[in-house]
Amino acid sequence: MNVLKELRRRLAIALQPLIDDPGPFAQMVRPAQDSRFGDYQANCAMPLKGVLGKNPREIAEQIVAQLDVSDLCEAPEIAGPGFINLKLKDEWIATQIGELVRDEKLGVEPPEALRRYVIDFSSPNVAKPMHVGHLRSTVLGDALCRILKFLGHEVVSDNHIGDWGTQFGMIIYGYKHFLNPNAYASQPVVELARLYRLVNQLGDYHASKKLVDELNAKLPELKQEFEEKISSVNVSDKNEKKQLARLEANISSLKEQLNAAQEKIALIDANAEMKALAETHADIATQSRLETAKLHSGDAENNALWKQFLPECLDMLRGMYERLNVSFDLELGESYYQPMLADVVADLEAKGLAQASDGAICVFVEGNAAPFIVRKQDGAYTYATTDLATIQYRVEQLQADVVLYVVDARQSEHFKLLFETARKWGFDRTTYQHISFGTILGEDKRPYKTRSGDTIGLEGLIDEAVFRAREIVDANDDAKPDGPELDGAARQSIAEIVGIGGIKYADLKHNRESDYVFSWDKMLAKEGETATYIQYAHARVDGIFRKGNLVRDKIRETASGGAILLERAEERTLALQLLRFAEMLASVEDDYRPNLLTQALFDTANTFSSFFVNCPVLKAESETLKNSRLLLCDLTARVLKTGLSLLGIDAPDRM
Repeated sequence: MNVLKELRRRLAIALQPLIDDPGPFAQMVRPAQDSRFGDYQANCAMPLKGVLGKNPREIAEQIVAQLDVSDLCEAPEIAGPGFINLKLKDEWIATQIGELVRDEKLGVEPPEALRRYVIDFSSPNVAKPMHVGHLRSTVLGDALCRILKFLGHEVVSDNHIGDWGTQFGMIIYGYKHFLNPNAYASQPVVELARLYRLVNQLGDYHASKKLVDELNAKLPELKQEFEEKISSVNVSDKNEKKQLARLEANISSLKEQLNAAQEKIALIDANAEMKALAETHADIATQSRLETAKLHSGDAENNALWKQFLPECLDMLRGMYERLNVSFDLELGESYYQPMLADVVADLEAKGLAQASDGAICVFVEGNAAPFIVRKQDGAYTYATTDLATIQYRVEQLQADVVLYVVDARQSEHFKLLFETARKWGFDRTTYQHISFGTILGEDKRPYKTRSGDTIGLEGLIDEAVFRAREIVDANDDAKPDGPELDGAARQSIAEIVGIGGIKYADLKHNRESDYVFSWDKMLAKEGETATYIQYAHARVDGIFRKGNLVRDKIRETASGGAILLERAEERTLALQLLRFAEMLASVEDDYRPNLLTQALFDTANTFSSFFVNCPVLKAESETLKNSRLLLCDLTARVLKTGLSLLGIDAPDRM
């Protein structure tokens, strides 16, 4: 049972005589922050003061008079100006826990409104190894898929792979002009990635030189304008001071752009070989775009190269996903939608939604200065066109009720325009949501990269995590009082689980919209909010059953009504925490935030730790109490294991 949902339902009934729309006020029931004020607290009386024109405490008294919770709560108490405190009855908690003992879903009930989700996540570009920038989308999207499925919804996971975009024009150009045949024969994806980086560097060089010329022409004008303004500014005029500050900030920003562009130029100029290539391929950016346009128009040579590159690239990606234990129902890349793009543009034009602008075909969205370009001047289609075709497919063929796009926050404007265009186009009955997320930062608070400035490869990150986890597993096993328990293979298997689990949990525990600093030491710590700490709590339960030579399934099967005893405060606290598992998952669904689940699991592990210290299990005072505590231990392990699995993290039995 979702306790919070039930309490809100009953509060809504109690509010009906007082207000026409009780729903928003019933939602103000929350778990109590301090157990001294009960288990849950309703804070709706204060905001109702403005609606009903009465003293909040008087309103609280009216609510309590109508509130029927006697079967599950002690008599409600009113505190302070009108807080309604609710404390669940011990016997009711014990009964509910007894029901959870055999409930595979751990109290999670089928959704009232079954929805069909399509979740678009990970979505790397092929022909380039995955890097740390792909981590958040991959683990966040996978967790949302797992959680929504567990809640009872239909979920289709779709890896919308970038296998047809502008990067292929760059790779094809690089293949035709800079290929190292031996390197390609040995490691094709690594060589294709090198070609992409090389073409990108050379293109950046020429773009930077053009930008430097523009900035060198613009900066003196702005500096002169600033000098003129600063000499005549009225310091008591706030508007003039703001204008001066904006001008100064603009100059500072342009200087930063100039420095960055000059650094890119200097890097190439310092390398004779790269400088020669840059001079020989002065129009490389334009030529790369033309290679993309040729690919999109069906050019035989470019299509043959594309078909040659793709299988190797996909195999590398799938190997990485297998290691991360991430799978997809669909892998429909950009190329899948290529035959549909001309019809998408034609239909948008026919409906008056798209029009020509400077040789391109664009959709103009009210309130947004930049157009949504669906066909470029050179005839090539854009990500916008592909994304619109994707929406059409997901709505018409997959029958999606909700489409979630797990993509970093920098793409917010793109998705705003995409969703608005899709609704105007006629796909307005489906819910679209951009599940945005922040950036992984290094200790310097900048995007996490190697010391040389390169983006960190995801495979290398995982290898490092497993290596560090192996050191922890070895030390922990060697330090056991009765000697080591694990052989080398078992240690390595656990290290893989702990290392990868640590990476995932370190990402998921943060509010998805926040940036966070990546820290190896914090990520794998045995104390604090880490996957390792929660995995240890799970392993500790298995250790109790091993030590007692007991089988968890049999303890569960032989449990009878009234089997749960809550004699100590730690038993009650643990039972209540386990009972809240369903409501925690429901809270994740409300705004697609897995960090609410990570917090719940950490709280559960903490609560179990207190229980373990203060409530002897195998040496309990009676057999009845021992069995009760064993059931609480078993249920704790199931909640931890299930919760971690919903985050894509395994829970080993030994550590």
